[in-house]
Amino acid sequence: MSTLDRYDLRILAELQRDARISNQELAERIGLSPSPCSRRVKQLEDDGYILRQVALLDRKKLGLTLTAHVLIGMDRHTPERFDHFKEVIRQCPEVLECSLVTGMDADYQLKVVIPDMDHYQKFLLGTLTRIEGVTSVRSSFVLEQVVSSTEMPLNHLRG
Repeated sequence: MSTLDRYDLRILAELQRDARISNQELAERIGLSPSPCSRRVKQLEDDGYILRQVALLDRKKLGLTLTAHVLIGMDRHTPERFDHFKEVIRQCPEVLECSLVTGMDADYQLKVVIPDMDHYQKFLLGTLTRIEGVTSVRSSFVLEQVVSSTEMPLNHLRG
């Protein structure tokens, strides 16, 4: 699928809001009959626009009340050092996001969710500072989540 038409964009928008919606309800919301709607969803999946469908969990109900943004500095900027860091960090369930960044005094930025400060201290001292090549760790803690969304903006695709 080289271009997305208005039906594709509406399908993507609706599924981002609620992926559990039935095909019948989705078809009604976007103004198609169920069969073409189902084919379009399948095509969007095959073309890689829809990567997967997941359940969003309430972190507070799960006891994950502390969110930290962590900046990591590395000693050497070599592929081997970065590969080792990525290998270790991918094994950490506390890490929701890890990005290689530029424009700041850090190499990686992490988003970490943990139950409390005691757990963060254990994660910091038992995991992060023990990764070979890590030379600095700076942590900031979220006081209030102002915006939290999983929906990708689609308005730039509407011609």
